[in-house]
Amino acid sequence: MSMCKDVAKPFLKWAGGKGQLINTFDNMFPQELKNGGIDIYIEPFVGGGAVLFHILQNYNIKKAFINDINKELINCYRCIKVNVKNVIKQLESLEKEYLATANRADYYYKVRNRYNQIKLNGHEDYEKCADFIFLNKTCFNGLYRVNKDGKFNVPHGKYKNPLICDAHNLELCSKLLQKVEISYGSYEEVLPNANDKTFVYFDPPYRPLVENNSFVNYDKSGFNDDDQVALANKFKELNRRNCLLMLSNSDPKNANKNDNFFDDLYSIFEVDRVYAKRMINCQASKRGDITEIVVRNYKRGK
Repeated sequence: MSMCKDVAKPFLKWAGGKGQLINTFDNMFPQELKNGGIDIYIEPFVGGGAVLFHILQNYNIKKAFINDINKELINCYRCIKVNVKNVIKQLESLEKEYLATANRADYYYKVRNRYNQIKLNGHEDYEKCADFIFLNKTCFNGLYRVNKDGKFNVPHGKYKNPLICDAHNLELCSKLLQKVEISYGSYEEVLPNANDKTFVYFDPPYRPLVENNSFVNYDKSGFNDDDQVALANKFKELNRRNCLLMLSNSDPKNANKNDNFFDDLYSIFEVDRVYAKRMINCQASKRGDITEIVVRNYKRGK
């Protein structure tokens, strides 16, 4: 990396984002990634992209594939890749109007309503992308949540002077995304691209902790225990194909010390626990260090 101003960072705030764990994860990445033995990086649940942008800037991979079931999120990645100038222009307008308006909440809900009305029809929509980023920077806690009809329903946040359009960072992200193939749909869609020179990082929707299940759907389809089991089976299938694999998830033992769900599910692999701060709970007193699990099919990198 060069100077800090030239380091691309995730363009969204993201609940469960891995920015705080990047240094920990970097020590857990496979040695093959560090010595040039990996050609392809795959992230089937890309989310905010903290791990993606870190790997693109620090390791010499030839190609990356990212995917997510959140169509609006994928629209953002695609627009920033191919149409970043229009995204920036639209965001600059939104930022100027929002910061100048007397009633920011009214402006926020106007944009949220428009965002929910725009239908994506298989092509990039930079206006919806700009609305998505605007809402992310001005909504409560930067959450992404939809109701049963798939409508974004997070209320307005109360930020004094939010940075809505970080044009320089968006341009840096756009440059990095030129070597990335971006897809929307089930995580399984990108897995055929994996071979024995591939590193796959899975960051699926976390299994809810009993005390922290108020954060509802990231996507209206949900992701239950059966889906976690199906994902573990895919993990084992890729292991048989000699791919290098890493997966993160919540640690059920934070709520129930006897809950061995993931320990049992991934018993033949390396299962570690790392500390992260809980940021979603609406009560500040209940935000703090908890453990998350990290599963790997290789020994810790050096």
